[in-house]
Amino acid sequence: MSSGGQGPLAGVKVLDLSRVLAGPYATMALGELGARVIKVEHVQEGDETRSWGPPFIQGESAYYLGVNRNKESIALDLTRPLAQDVVRRLALGWADVVVENFRPGNLERFNLSLEQMRRDNAALITASVRGYPLGDDRAGYDFVIQGAGGLMSITGPEEGPPYKVGVAAADLFTSSFLLSGILAALYARSQTGRGQHVSVSLFECEVAMLANVASSHLLTGGPARRYGNAHPSMAPYETFAAKDGPLTLGVGNDRQFKSLADALGHPEWVQDERFATNPQRVLHRQALKQAIDGALASRGRAEWLTALTAAGIPCGPIRTVAEVFASPEVAKAGTVVEMDHPLIPNLRQVRLPWRFTGTPAEPRTPPPLHGQHTRRILREVGLTEQEVEAAFTDGVANGPQVEAGTPE
Repeated sequence: MSSGGQGPLAGVKVLDLSRVLAGPYATMALGELGARVIKVEHVQEGDETRSWGPPFIQGESAYYLGVNRNKESIALDLTRPLAQDVVRRLALGWADVVVENFRPGNLERFNLSLEQMRRDNAALITASVRGYPLGDDRAGYDFVIQGAGGLMSITGPEEGPPYKVGVAAADLFTSSFLLSGILAALYARSQTGRGQHVSVSLFECEVAMLANVASSHLLTGGPARRYGNAHPSMAPYETFAAKDGPLTLGVGNDRQFKSLADALGHPEWVQDERFATNPQRVLHRQALKQAIDGALASRGRAEWLTALTAAGIPCGPIRTVAEVFASPEVAKAGTVVEMDHPLIPNLRQVRLPWRFTGTPAEPRTPPPLHGQHTRRILREVGLTEQEVEAAFTDGVANGPQVEAGTPE
């Protein structure tokens, strides 16, 4: 079989049995790092996110397109013995890593036990995404986990109701931990020659990402509360109102606060006992906010941002998503790339943020059509042309009649 790209994971082969976000985002990242990734999809519906919309572009879901590039798609009915055999052939004779997020017990019902796979191939790394810790078989959904894991309780207006984060934060936290766990297992295998199982749950990853909020609670026993756009332990560190709208200020130390006071024309603030040190500023955050808002009201945001940036003060605009993608930072970083998708010419995608000097990580192939590579992969695992066609006729496999855009 062909290999992936030329990135740091060139030569690594990943069998992706995951759907939706946490697993697919991690396997997309592995592909961006150079691994070859084969995505196994439901024979008819495919990944659930193929139906999550609108928006749809040429029948393809924007959600699905955003998290599934750098992969090949094979569509199989895993309830059928031939499909199970194909997956086993890929896992035991081809893959370095198998990633899945089925409900506990489902793979065993398909005769695809990860434990058995590792017994049959001691070098295989398997990785699972769960909703909750081991032993709790409930399905995990990002919104539910954001609530159950404490994130919503600290997000939103200070006196208002709790809010979820505007993206699927629990899924994306979990994806990051899944990716790092797989990379660690690959490194360990390079030292020992043996694979292992990596397991992460949305709930545990969410709780781990409470970070300083968790630490404060565990050390003091006190409740965590919402601060709106403010920070519980730093001030000034929130949104403020200039003459023509809000901007953000993030002052991290007393030296920066002195620079801010000077830039705003109020050097006397550093002598005010309420504002002289960060702990005092936190205790008197409302008075400090009123003072800063009063000073900022004399000029517009653009003028203030220029002056404050020149003074070395962390600050910025509050942009819409459209403004972000029109920003000079995105242009300079080359964040948006165009890919030649079979149905969508010049498909625009957000590249992942690694920059390597020797082994580039980069988007390589566009998100695949449903079952786009089924025929070729079935041939590669050893099925004859007659067996391939029979698999399609019998409904075991699915995909386009003619494969489009085959990766090298």
